This record gives sequence, C-alpha cells and structure tokens, in this order.
Amino acid sequence: MTPDLISLIAIKSSGVAVGVFIGVLIGLSMRANKGNRSGLFRDSIYATAFLASMGAWAITILLRMIMV
Repeated sequence: MTPDLISLIAIKSSGVAVGVFIGVLIGLSMRANKGNRSGLFRDSIYATAFLASMGAWAITILLRMIMV
C-alpha cells in the first residue's frame, strides 16, 4: 500500500467525518438544550462531535484499506 493510496482513501472518506460531525452536533445540541449535558468530552458539544467524527473517519479508512 503506497502513501498516495492511503491519502486518496483518507480524502474519499472525509464525507463520513463531515456527516457524523453534523449529525452528532445536532443530536447533542438537542440533548443539551433539554438540560442533559452529562457524558460530553470536556463538557463541550463541539469537542464531543469532533471526537466522534474523527473516530468514524479512522474506522472508515481502516475498513476501506482492508477492502482494497
């Protein structure tokens, strides 16, 4: 597996990260507005959404590397 292929897979998988970030951001915002802020990373909606999106992105890259 060449570095060029890995970077191409990472770029192709970035849509997953954006989608998860937006979805988690909306979901956690609704939850925080109801007063339930427990379970957030550093008590931040944005930090938690970012971590979720980066985790989904990394898993997607690994799965695509295995499937190639």
